Amino acid sequence: MNLSDLLALLDTWYPPAWAEDWDRVGLVVGDPEYFVHRVHLTVDCVPETIAEAIDAGAQLIVAHHPLLLRGVSSVAATTFKGRIVRDLIRAGVALHVVHTNGDVANPGVSDSLADRLGLTNLRPLVPATGAAAGGGRGIGRIGELAEDMTLAEFAEHANSVLPTTSWGVRAGGDPDRIVRTVAVSGGAGDSYLMAATTAGVDAFLTSDLRHHPASEHLAAGGPALLDAAHWATERPWLDDLARRMRDEAGVDTVVSDAVTDPWNV
Repeated sequence: MNLSDLLALLDTWYPPAWAEDWDRVGLVVGDPEYFVHRVHLTVDCVPETIAEAIDAGAQLIVAHHPLLLRGVSSVAATTFKGRIVRDLIRAGVALHVVHTNGDVANPGVSDSLADRLGLTNLRPLVPATGAAAGGGRGIGRIGELAEDMTLAEFAEHANSVLPTTSWGVRAGGDPDRIVRTVAVSGGAGDSYLMAATTAGVDAFLTSDLRHHPASEHLAAGGPALLDAAHWATERPWLDDLARRMRDEAGVDTVVSDAVTDPWNV
C-alpha cells in the first residue's frame, strides 16, 4: 500500500481535527509515495525503537508521542531529534504520529487500557467537544469491574495486567476501600481529578500524578488514586491498533516492547 493511502485510512480512524490545538500529529518524516508492507508501532520514537523498526524491515513507524511537539530551529545531527530525523531518512522509514486524536477516539487509547483492566460498560470520563463530539468519544473511560475488589487488590490486579515497568503501580487511599466503578485515562491525568470526583467513581487510574494535586484530592475525599508508568498506560493501545491495521489495511505490523519509560531503577 502506498503510504499516502495508508495515512488516509489512519486519518479516517483518527482525524487530525480531533487533536488538541497544541498537539502535532500526522506525517513527520517520509515520502507519501513510499510503499508500505510492514508497520512498526511504538509509544515513543527514540533510537531504540528506530533500530527495532529497521531490523524488522518496516517502512513506517506509527508513534503515539510526537517527535516535534514544540518548534525547532534545526534538525542538525548534532541534536537528539536531528539524529532521529537523519536516521529515519537514511533508512527510508517514515514516521507518523497519532496522539490526542487517538486519545479521544472510540475505540482509542483509554479503551485499550480499560480492556486490560477488565472494565466493561465503558463511557467517556470527559466527553469530547468540537470536531470530535459524539460517538462515545472523549478523554478517559469509566467502566465497571466484574466483581468488587479492595483498593489493595485492584492495585495488585492492575500491576499484573499492565505492561511491566520498574516502578509498577502505586495507589493512594484506604487499602480496604471497595472498588467497583473505575475511571482510567492513558497518559498524564491529574487534570482530570475533578472529573473523576464528579463522576462518583471508586478509583481513578492514570499516570504522572503530582504530589500536591493528588494529596489535596485524597484529603477532600475524592476517589482512590492509582498511578502507573505513563508508557504502561498507553502501550496496550498499540496491540489494538496493530490488529486493526492488519485486518483493515492488510499490512504487516510489529509492536515494540521496548520499555521507554524513563524511570528504570
